[in-house]
Amino acid sequence: MNASSRQARHTIRTRAAQTRAARRAHRNTATGLPQTARTHLVAAGIDDATAKRYAGAFSRGTTPTALAHTDVKLRGRRTKRITVKLYDRAAFTARLAVYRPKDLTAARLFEQAAHQLAA
Repeated sequence: MNASSRQARHTIRTRAAQTRAARRAHRNTATGLPQTARTHLVAAGIDDATAKRYAGAFSRGTTPTALAHTDVKLRGRRTKRITVKLYDRAAFTARLAVYRPKDLTAARLFEQAAHQLAA
């Protein structure tokens, strides 16, 4: 296997992962139930890696619509129960209208997503 075929396989894998994440986010937000900030961001058109990176800062200082609990796996067999903030569509759209990261490329993505949701 040479470098070009490795690159092609990598491209196909990443595109498939992005497509799966986007479809899952669209399906979850279509239910109308409150979702996490990351799910809303992916459904708004921001790629999954960027959404994961900025979801924490996006939700900071915003009152969640609901709270849920989930288990996170730690090292070994241990798990930890954490609280997850959930937002409905209105709360998410209001926060997206004003939130812009310092990174100019990411700020442009957030601005495009806000404009697309407002339309």
